[in-house]
Amino acid sequence: MILKKLSLINYKNFDSRDFQLDDKINCFVGANGIGKTNVLDAVYHLAFGKSYFNPVSSQNIKHGEEFFVINGEFEKDEREEKVVCSLKKGTKKVMKRNGKIYDRLADHIGLLPMVMISPADRDLIIEGSETRRKFMDGVISQSDKAYLQNLLKYNKVLAQRNSLLKYFAANRTFDGTTLAVYNDQLNDFGSEIFKKRKQFLERFVPIFQEQHEIITGGKEQVSLVYESKLLHSGLIQLLEDNLEKDKALQYTSVGTHKDDLSFEIHGHPIKKFGSQGQQKSFLIALKFAQFQFIKEQSNSTPILLLDDIFDKLDGHRVAHIINLVNNDNFGQIFISDTHADRTESIVKQIHQSYKMFPIGAA
Repeated sequence: MILKKLSLINYKNFDSRDFQLDDKINCFVGANGIGKTNVLDAVYHLAFGKSYFNPVSSQNIKHGEEFFVINGEFEKDEREEKVVCSLKKGTKKVMKRNGKIYDRLADHIGLLPMVMISPADRDLIIEGSETRRKFMDGVISQSDKAYLQNLLKYNKVLAQRNSLLKYFAANRTFDGTTLAVYNDQLNDFGSEIFKKRKQFLERFVPIFQEQHEIITGGKEQVSLVYESKLLHSGLIQLLEDNLEKDKALQYTSVGTHKDDLSFEIHGHPIKKFGSQGQQKSFLIALKFAQFQFIKEQSNSTPILLLDDIFDKLDGHRVAHIINLVNNDNFGQIFISDTHADRTESIVKQIHQSYKMFPIGAA
């Protein structure tokens, strides 16, 4: 899959800008805060209908304007795909594919496989379990629409069950029959989510460990450990066992929405026991494994977005990344960096065609 042309109107700090893109490597260079990352984020937006960095859609509209439009012309399997993402203040975001508006954004996910690697990925280590669940769910959803639908349905039922628990507390009442209906639905959707997550990690962890070995030379033992109460008990039983707790808390305290993914080095949490360098290597291996997994599942080469990573890595790790991408395994690559000379020096080592795009003040 190749993005041939990108057009931005009122997106973040851009008034209007068109990019005619190279089929292989595209480098966006300029000072910090000038908008390099925003170009990569716009590309990401076309694949997922949302920003990688700012989930509040209206805040991606250029200051003082009323709307934004991102237009992308892709080539996929020798077919042209025109994708437009637009948002006007006070209205719902619109995603179009070849002129047709999607009824549901979820129907678009997976059409344009894509992986972003960014310094913001450190949140996967330092933030709470929700961040790691979203990573897991995002990877699975790109190639499994049924999984995404189960996830959406589960979250809807979860919100309804939580509302019911709040109603019970506010009105000092209880209706076990109605609650049981929600329990059954949570069990149906949650059990499928749990099964798919387990299957995913069985395939994904070996890919991740292989990528990590390439980056580090196999000096460290790393793993991803799935943490879920469903490993030890069915969801119905968990909900029944925690009923009194849920009534007191007024929300659902157990289920797949509480699952986590433990990032480990030598059997210990990398957050506590990994150096900064080890954490960087871990995250890069994680993202390259994501790339490899999506490529295998979708039978399509994802676009790779490398946001400002050369600024955050030593020469040794940069060299490993160059070795990883310097083969036919990779397709189109987008790079943002503060130093044009450094970027050009690095991309020349990849021996592929490239374009440099200086990004100046808007």
